[in-house]
Amino acid sequence: MLKIGITGGIGSGKSVVCRLFAVLGVPVYDSDARAKWVMANDMLLRDELQAAFGPETFDALGHLNRTYLARVAFADPVQLARLNALVHPAVGRDFAQWSAARQAEGHAYILKEAALLYESGAYQQLDHIITVFAPLEIRQARILVRDPHRTADDIQNIIGKQMSEEEKMERADFVVYNDDAHLLIPQVLQLNATFRR
Repeated sequence: MLKIGITGGIGSGKSVVCRLFAVLGVPVYDSDARAKWVMANDMLLRDELQAAFGPETFDALGHLNRTYLARVAFADPVQLARLNALVHPAVGRDFAQWSAARQAEGHAYILKEAALLYESGAYQQLDHIITVFAPLEIRQARILVRDPHRTADDIQNIIGKQMSEEEKMERADFVVYNDDAHLLIPQVLQLNATFRR
C-alpha cells in the first residue's frame, strides 16, 4: 500500500483536494484533526503535556485547554518547538497504527494530509508527496472568507511560519494546481489512476 502525503500552505485547498480523493474511496488521515484527538486521548502524551506546560493544559473536566496552550506555545518559538517535539511523535505513532489498519483493509493507497509535512519530518514516513499550490493573493482571499476572525497580519504570520510554496513544489513528487486556472477534478482523477497503477 502506498502512503501519499498531501501538503500545501494555508488556503491552498488541501482539504478540498482531500475530499475529492475521499469521494473516490481513498482513506485520508487528517493530521490536524488527529493531533487534537491524540492530545486529548493519548494518556502518555497528556502526562507529558501537563509536565511541560502545567496543569492548566487540561480543564477540570479533562478537556484540552486549547486557548491556554495556544497562548503559551504560539507566542514563544522555544515553547512551540517543545510542543511539537511532544505532539509530532505521538501523531506519527497514531498514523502508523491507522495506516496499518487501512492496509489490512486492502487499500491500494492512503493519503496523509498535513500542512507541516516537511517541517515535522512526517514526509519521511511516506512514499510520495503531493503539494497543492495556489498563488499567495488567492490564498489570502480564501482565508479571509473562510476565517473572518483572522486579519491580514494574522494570515501573514501563519504563512511566514510555513515553508515557501516554491520549496514545497520543488520537493514534491506531484503538484495539484488550485489556482482558479486549472480544474481540480481531472488532476485528482489522473493522480488516482497513477497511484492505483
